[in-house]
Amino acid sequence: MQYDAKNSKEYLELIEDDWRKEKLLAIRQMIFAYAPEMDEVIRYKMLNYGKDDTYVFALNAQKHYVSLYVGTIDKVENAEALLAGYNYGKGCIRVKKTIKIEETGLEQFIHKTVDMWRAGEDTSC
Repeated sequence: MQYDAKNSKEYLELIEDDWRKEKLLAIRQMIFAYAPEMDEVIRYKMLNYGKDDTYVFALNAQKHYVSLYVGTIDKVENAEALLAGYNYGKGCIRVKKTIKIEETGLEQFIHKTVDMWRAGEDTSC
């Protein structure tokens, strides 16, 4: 889904208070807890995280899942094992209602991606 929000506060207010918002907020917290230096902005009608026009993650609530976009997933070492149980494509991780985020390797995946970004490695598509 697309939200016509001007900033992240407005975006979060536009999302329905359901399981999607809960999952989105959990992922958002994982990003900020490990990378508080990242800015949160609206790009392409979704939340984006990065610094100085280099964005590492995008986050969006869809109708049937929450999308975490992250360049090319296969650039992250051990991504397949960390994302076991998720439906994902080249650069999109789909978090469905039945996924228990805290029981997966998503947080480790986020940490590895942030570490790559901090080291100046390419995390883009």
